[in-house]
Amino acid sequence: MKKLINNLMYVTLFAVALTFTSCQEEFEEVNGNNQETLEAGSSTALLIEKTSSNDGSFDNIVDGASCFALKFPYTVNVNGIDVSIDSEEDLQTIEDIFDEVDVDEDILEILFPITITYADFSELVIENKEQLRELAAECVEGGDDDDIECIDFVYPITLFTFDINSQQTGEVMVESDEQLRKFFDGLEDGDLVSIEFPITLKKFDGTEITAGSNAELAQALEMAEDECDEDDDDDFNDDDFDEERFDFCLTQCPWLVKEVVRDEVNQTDQYFEYLMTFTEDGGVTVKDREGNILNGTWSSSFTDRGPLLTLEFDTLVDFNLEWLVYEIGDHTIKLYAEGGNKIIMKQLCEDDVPEPDTLREILKECEWIIKKVKNQGEEIERLIGFEFKFLPDGVVTLSDGDTTSEGTWEVGPNNEGIPSLLITMGDEPGVSFDWPLRDLNDTRLRFEVDEIDYELILLRVCDDNANDGDVVEIRTTLMDGAWNITEYVEDNVEMTTEFDGLDFYFNEMHRVQVDENDNPIIEGLWRVIRNHDNELKFFLNFANDAKFGEITDDWYIESVTANKIVLVHEDENSTEILIFEKI
Repeated sequence: MKKLINNLMYVTLFAVALTFTSCQEEFEEVNGNNQETLEAGSSTALLIEKTSSNDGSFDNIVDGASCFALKFPYTVNVNGIDVSIDSEEDLQTIEDIFDEVDVDEDILEILFPITITYADFSELVIENKEQLRELAAECVEGGDDDDIECIDFVYPITLFTFDINSQQTGEVMVESDEQLRKFFDGLEDGDLVSIEFPITLKKFDGTEITAGSNAELAQALEMAEDECDEDDDDDFNDDDFDEERFDFCLTQCPWLVKEVVRDEVNQTDQYFEYLMTFTEDGGVTVKDREGNILNGTWSSSFTDRGPLLTLEFDTLVDFNLEWLVYEIGDHTIKLYAEGGNKIIMKQLCEDDVPEPDTLREILKECEWIIKKVKNQGEEIERLIGFEFKFLPDGVVTLSDGDTTSEGTWEVGPNNEGIPSLLITMGDEPGVSFDWPLRDLNDTRLRFEVDEIDYELILLRVCDDNANDGDVVEIRTTLMDGAWNITEYVEDNVEMTTEFDGLDFYFNEMHRVQVDENDNPIIEGLWRVIRNHDNELKFFLNFANDAKFGEITDDWYIESVTANKIVLVHEDENSTEILIFEKI
């Protein structure tokens, strides 16, 4: 692409020779056909540049400036805690630390030097706080900056370049905003470009539209310019609401109570997962966990501090206050009142809730392997790799290939209206729970109660992956003889000697046997499957044994040959490497 852009710099196009109207200057037909060119510097070209500009408002919590963004990675100190910022998702960590003690004095210090990226994707190294503040003061805040953030291009997009005789000279495929913006920045006034239509654009609300010509593209970009709140204030909480927008957000969907503190006393257990529904006429209904309905009223007003929400109930006296809305966004609303009072609620819309029948049918289609199960924050490793079968008659089995437990299962909405999987298995309390569904697709299910740290992740396996050639080949290789552990490293600590002299036999029915001097000493479970991310995974489970429990995990298969398999396991706390070699 750089070569094409450089070539363009040497092409001289005589715009003075073109005598058209302003519209025709932008949309000139090439050689009499319907392929229209676009003149660099035209109003449509400027709209394209504005839409492909780098948005600097997403990290305002750090730099307080919307006209540039800090380049990853960098480090900040938040209330005395060093935080590494490697991606946009890491910015949430800063807000979480700020929110640990609400309305206190939060202190954020950036560790310099840093690099900032401007709207045109040019970069500048910043050496100190004073230099950053001077540049931030030059930014236009409040949504009046030039960039268009309410609509985005869907890539790739193909562009064509032309010479003075309107003959095509080059073809460029751009795959990102940065490439598109730099392409147009590299043009000289009067240069001609054409776009291969149709192209797709995605609006701020997720809807997609198609443009089939330069005129349709210009119209779409112009209409989107002021269609949404670009949140270009130098704050970070998404509280930029006028009264009409706030009321709409509040009444759009029900809200689940997640935390309640009244007069510095935590009352969350009493009100957890109460469902609040606000109506446009000022009424609010609350459904408790037993299904009882409580009625009240609400009203809103606006101050310099932001929206105020007043709640009045006859019975729910802990909610009766004038609450400051100190944060609203990401389907969450946080309310605060002086004297140690706080309410946090999460929005629950119908589109976020799958149908119970959908979950029920997916469960019955295939087998499901346990990737993770946590009860009250404790991970139950002894169940890793176990296989669920959800039978049509409400019977569920759980097997490690050697022993099988049997219980019952059913699917239905819980008090939140979220489909939940109720498992009752008397001899296996680790999975006996009412599991609310949080993430559903064809190959992975995640159930979770975040507040009490319960989690269950299941991976779908149909016909034991018999139709997956890679899985079958790896299994066949492993079952062909004995294997030794030739390397086991955990966080750079060599632990291989713990498994010296041990022979591993990977047998049918997913059973693995370990021998020492030809004497069996332990059995466990092993599996090879392809997960929802199309990765090959290796499950190994000796969780009931203190020594072999160290290698119990779900491993990523990094490489495999006829005589060697390399396994890697990474999480937020550790990195492990496990290598088996055939004897």
